Amino acid sequence: MRKYFAEFFGTFMLVFLGTGTVIFANSGHSPIGFLGIGLSFGLAITIMACTVGAISGGNFNPAVSLAMMINKRLAIKEGIFYVISQFIGAVVASAVISIFITAMKLPSNQFGQTDFNILSAPQAFLFEIIITFLFVFVILMVTSSKYGNPILAPIAIGLVLAFLIIMALNLTGGSLNPARSFGPAIFAGGKALSHYWVYFFGPFIGAVLAAWVAKLMGSEE
Repeated sequence: MRKYFAEFFGTFMLVFLGTGTVIFANSGHSPIGFLGIGLSFGLAITIMACTVGAISGGNFNPAVSLAMMINKRLAIKEGIFYVISQFIGAVVASAVISIFITAMKLPSNQFGQTDFNILSAPQAFLFEIIITFLFVFVILMVTSSKYGNPILAPIAIGLVLAFLIIMALNLTGGSLNPARSFGPAIFAGGKALSHYWVYFFGPFIGAVLAAWVAKLMGSEE
């Protein structure tokens, strides 16, 4: 059970800090900007990887858990419970945030949700595949028993997530994580919910490709 609670808390922190920054810190007279948003997600991952990563492995992302299952680092049954814990963590984080959105009288449909306005749906879908592939590939290689670096892994993973999100914010919002997009989408509704398929299937496909390429590069040797 500790592993599942670790995945719950890690995903909760990711969504709570990341989307909370989008909602509360990126408005008003001094918006925090793209750099601040990217770093909030990246640092949340780094912090929680250092905090509970030794318990569960620090996936905090269903796409990452799928890649771990494919490469046999995570048992399928355990991985399924990881994914359930991650989705619950994201939903609870958005539910908590909704309390303060109401208290601050902010728009009731703004939950830091991911969406795309410039790209078409197929373009957004492809983009999420690409950025999730890059993210998961880095994770698999930096945590590899042969090529990885356990000391620097949390920092590398947090940094790559931060910069991928910064680059992606104007295009798809930079999800790379089906759970991260699900929590805000079910509270925001509208386009975020109708477009959720992009943020569900895209990251999973990217993760499958990353698992295959990482294995090809020797990550599982």
